[in-house]
Amino acid sequence: MSQTRILALVGSLRAGSINRQLAEAAAQTAPEGVEVDIYDGLGNIPFYNEDIDVAGQVPAAAQALRDAVAAADALVLFVPEYNGTIPAVLKNAVDWASRPYGAGSIKGKPVAVISASISQNAAKWAHGDTVKAVGVAGGSVVESAHLHFGTIGQRFGEAHPREDAEALTQLAAAITELVAARESVNA
Repeated sequence: MSQTRILALVGSLRAGSINRQLAEAAAQTAPEGVEVDIYDGLGNIPFYNEDIDVAGQVPAAAQALRDAVAAADALVLFVPEYNGTIPAVLKNAVDWASRPYGAGSIKGKPVAVISASISQNAAKWAHGDTVKAVGVAGGSVVESAHLHFGTIGQRFGEAHPREDAEALTQLAAAITELVAARESVNA
């Protein structure tokens, strides 16, 4: 069996964000034969603009994202909630990965969405907006792999999510569901 490559996109640019820590914990819990790579560089990608999305002239940071998405077998998006919706940096990544129209690197790719917020809402609004954007962009949303973490300040406090056994179990199950969805597409 070949290695399954999952690309994690984190919607918070803060180095110490809980969403980043959840991505790190997901990478730690990946089953044998599965590699979860956390993509760095979303903050370097210019906002999507069709005027600069020209074959042979795509900004290097945007092309690097497209290449990484294309090379991945599946995606997992870690979504904080900014003012009740998806962070601009993550929406921008989805926009770049969706182009060229109808043939973007996200097309047909299994995608899980994991949201986390300090609110009890668990970033469910941002989660819903992310699911919508991914679906419109052509990604194959894997609803059975979705997770919501609420009141993360209280839940994780000073601890990293990798120290929370329940979170690790949930993340491992989400990654396993994502891999199963990928394998059913390739069967």
